[in-house]
Amino acid sequence: MSIARAIDAYHHAVSTGALQMFRIDPIDRLGIPVASASLALGGGTGAVLHGNGYGRTDEEARVGALGELVEETFCELAMHRMPRVHGSYAALVRARGPTAVADPLTLGLPAGSPYQPDLPLVWVEMQRLATGERVLVPEEYVAIHPGQLQGKTPLITPITNGQGAGLTRPQALAHGLLELIQRDGNGLMYRAMDQGVVLDLEGTDLAPDVRELLELYRRAGVEVMAKLASTDFGLVNLYVVGRDLSVGDQPLMVTACGEAADPDRDRALRKALLEYACSRARKAFMHGPLSHVARVAPPEYMDRFVPQVDLDAEEPRALNAMVEWARMPAPALRELTACTLTVRQKVRFEDLPRSPTVEDPSLRCDHVVRQLHAAGFDILVADLSPPGRQVHVVKALVPGLEVETMTYNRLGERNVSRLLERRDPLVGLGAPPPGAQPVRLTPEAESRLGGPVWFNVRLAEARVGRLYALYREPDRHAVPKVLASRRFGGQ
Repeated sequence: MSIARAIDAYHHAVSTGALQMFRIDPIDRLGIPVASASLALGGGTGAVLHGNGYGRTDEEARVGALGELVEETFCELAMHRMPRVHGSYAALVRARGPTAVADPLTLGLPAGSPYQPDLPLVWVEMQRLATGERVLVPEEYVAIHPGQLQGKTPLITPITNGQGAGLTRPQALAHGLLELIQRDGNGLMYRAMDQGVVLDLEGTDLAPDVRELLELYRRAGVEVMAKLASTDFGLVNLYVVGRDLSVGDQPLMVTACGEAADPDRDRALRKALLEYACSRARKAFMHGPLSHVARVAPPEYMDRFVPQVDLDAEEPRALNAMVEWARMPAPALRELTACTLTVRQKVRFEDLPRSPTVEDPSLRCDHVVRQLHAAGFDILVADLSPPGRQVHVVKALVPGLEVETMTYNRLGERNVSRLLERRDPLVGLGAPPPGAQPVRLTPEAESRLGGPVWFNVRLAEARVGRLYALYREPDRHAVPKVLASRRFGGQ
């Protein structure tokens, strides 16, 4: 499955709109290819879409950027045409049976959610991978932004987690599932919650391309640090952060992070090292001054896409956090984010799982699916592919996997168990204390945990504090638009 074929297929899939693609890595000094792809679909919400990609070659970066754009584009189009079902969970279970409707209490609701089984919701169909059975889920678990919703009272804020694109369905599904596993495993391990589990690479027989990347960073004067999030499901879940004292006029680069989950340790480390480079360039490009953007972006991009910023569509907390960061010098940002470089213990990289045979996307997908099913997890898939399926786009959902605990207070049995095991004061059993909200769980989950559980949302907000922009970011160029406003001395 050649990269050239993927570029052609992705490019053709989005060729109906105005496409703009270019390299943004010249905003940094590393020379690792990072590409941006932007598409104007026409009027209305979601009319301008963007993707970023990275790799060791220009082609690899471009296929990544186009792949992200394909995900965004066909989710946008599919959500507009997808049939909706209206009703409460209780009513739909009576009509269709319990296996044909996903229980919201298994989908990671925010602590204190007002959800009740008789609450009217808007649902869409997904497919159970193991059986082909159609399963209803609330539409907000398939949508990727609020503008795609038809209901007025969503249970959660829609996110992109679990999306995947590929030339085949297994390739797309593997991408989506690995992202779900990545976020499930690292959410309570990094950023404001960093546990300091550093991977010891010394003396390890690394893959040649990984060694080359590490040497590239060394020559550039960037001290990269690989850290372990988890090895759940027999997969390697890691992330890369770095210490760079020479970011010049791009202070946001000191906050960069690359993440990966893969059956093979070398593949995971390669991806995280490359994504770290992407994070550096992407943050500077998306949130830095427009004068810096103009150094790498063509005039057509500056004229067509930059003015499309809609500040009303931004999450205020994410926007305000990044606006604050954009006004800070590099030393202050280093001090603020120093917790991400915490070292408490070391794990030998060579002790992590190695599965070089999963280079093939179909084999990788089969491996990940087997591991999830063996652990007792259900896999639901929404097919968002365009008619004719010249490319495949999916949104995967695995009830029980966790995401957005420290941002949107979403958690279920897994993250409660993790926090209880750590004796973290974020969670506890019994009546919620001041600042806490009840965790919404099934009776079976509560029984396994020892009773009703609470999550201290006030403490979580305080612990994240000014690090919120490590978790959630505003859209491209929203920050410079705010900084150009009269509030900050603009015209």
